[in-house]
Amino acid sequence: MNDTKNTNQDLQWLLCPKCNKKTRLKLRPDTELKNFPLYCPKCKEMTLVDVKNFEILSQQTLTSPPNGKNGKKKKT
Repeated sequence: MNDTKNTNQDLQWLLCPKCNKKTRLKLRPDTELKNFPLYCPKCKEMTLVDVKNFEILSQQTLTSPPNGKNGKKKKT
């Protein structure tokens, strides 16, 4: 049987490469990401990243919404 307490301790937040704040993702040590579109809720930027061993190896900024808006319409 797997011990969930042990795996939860190994998780780390993936930090935004721009503002260095937490994103909405937690990674395990064995997780590798390639060309992953990482969105940061703090700076509202999307960045294409490669991640291995909790380290961002490369990054490329994708186009961000104008004026920091997410393109959703307001309810009236």
